[in-house]
Amino acid sequence: MVPKPQRTLLNRVPGYAEEAAAYMRRRRITRTPFARVHYQGGRVLAYPSDTDAGRALFRAAANLIDAARE
Repeated sequence: MVPKPQRTLLNRVPGYAEEAAAYMRRRRITRTPFARVHYQGGRVLAYPSDTDAGRALFRAAANLIDAARE
């Protein structure tokens, strides 16, 4: 007897959900905050938040956001 199509699909959903959850966990682990700065001439640098320059950029961004709220 041929299985009903909806049952075949329902059997696959938990596997897809588990794969999606694993992908999100891996992505969350590897992602760290950074500030990307674009300079004239096309040069682009990314400053991680754990460097002095990165902390200064994050503080400056937070100050800009606070000033925009006022």
